[in-house]
Amino acid sequence: VGVGASRVRDMFDQGKKSAPCIIFIDEIDAVGRHRGAGLGGGNDEREQTLNQLLVEMDGFDAAEGVILIAATNRPDVLDPALLRPGRFDRQVVVPNPDIQGRQKILNVHIRRLPLSPDVDVKVIARGTPGFSGADLANLVNEAALLAARKNKRLVTMREFEDAKDKVLMGAERRSMVMTQKEKELTAYHEAGHALVGIFTPGNDPLHKVTIIPRGRALGVTMNLPERDRYSESKMEMKAKIAMIFGGRVAEEIIFGKDNITSGASNDILQATNKARAMVVEWGMSDRLGPLRYSENEEEVFLGRSVTQSKTMSDETAKLIDEEIRLLIDNAEKHARKVLKKNIKHLHSLANALLEFETLSGSEVNDLIKGKKIKINDDVDINSKKTSIPRSNQSKVKEKKIGLNPEPVIGS
Repeated sequence: VGVGASRVRDMFDQGKKSAPCIIFIDEIDAVGRHRGAGLGGGNDEREQTLNQLLVEMDGFDAAEGVILIAATNRPDVLDPALLRPGRFDRQVVVPNPDIQGRQKILNVHIRRLPLSPDVDVKVIARGTPGFSGADLANLVNEAALLAARKNKRLVTMREFEDAKDKVLMGAERRSMVMTQKEKELTAYHEAGHALVGIFTPGNDPLHKVTIIPRGRALGVTMNLPERDRYSESKMEMKAKIAMIFGGRVAEEIIFGKDNITSGASNDILQATNKARAMVVEWGMSDRLGPLRYSENEEEVFLGRSVTQSKTMSDETAKLIDEEIRLLIDNAEKHARKVLKKNIKHLHSLANALLEFETLSGSEVNDLIKGKKIKINDDVDINSKKTSIPRSNQSKVKEKKIGLNPEPVIGS
């Protein structure tokens, strides 16, 4: 008891003796959380520490030569007394970096890596929207580890792509044993996602589709935006919900209604959450109008989030459910219309996935246009001198995918 307050006094005494200096407090919310949220009144140890911090800050003068800086990820739970003028009255928000920031951060982390000439930092930065500095550092480390496992002397662009897939979609689980029927169902499911995404305006460009299990998913369809995005339109949200239902609808069209599986459980959860947010949070329902109908709001109590229920009439709740159902039904109908119209492409893409297991967005587009798919397989040479793939060490497979080719399972 009293140790925190004593340490605060010592810290400020040292700062004044070392002036001019900067005192930096990381995770200020650990001691600066809103007072009165816990039990124990004024004798709470955390409140004593905060009170001592406030007292010391009040004793500051412009001539002291001491600057106080603090950082937190939870500015919403800080005590209002900390944010008053004369204390932490200047707030600097540090968001995730934009594309230029990501490029500069990547340049810092790759300085000591032996890079192949094909590595383009701009392309990596463009393909990692929403990544923080720590995420980018992890991406570079993963790429270096992948190159080391392959006994490569240089880190190539392929390692960065594989590392990005691992960070975004999870590690591959090639040891997982799947039956032929499960592979076919997964292939049609992911092909349904990909085709609805391609043929529905408003979706991000297709980056990659795979039936190799990653993380907790049996297959993954991944779309990446062409630029950093800070908001989303109603059309784009409807397109995304339709794409989410593409997998389940494809299962139903190919295997019948009685053979649909539980694999779309996460898809249904994502679509329902997005449709509900459109109706109750973002005012995108014509019948309900631009009002917020939030059923639950969170409050911090004893360091935990406590949900408080808000009153809502039965008529309003029923109307909200009807509007959510309308968005979901329209998205499902759109997905079914797109897949029935492009049933030939659905079969072709599913069979290509059964053969190659992973296809990039450009390869899927080539397949839809009837072109040949080219898959480059880098072959490492067991040599102590170098294992960099050379032109004569690379094999190219060319396959013309028809409607029912004999699938080659495995890799």
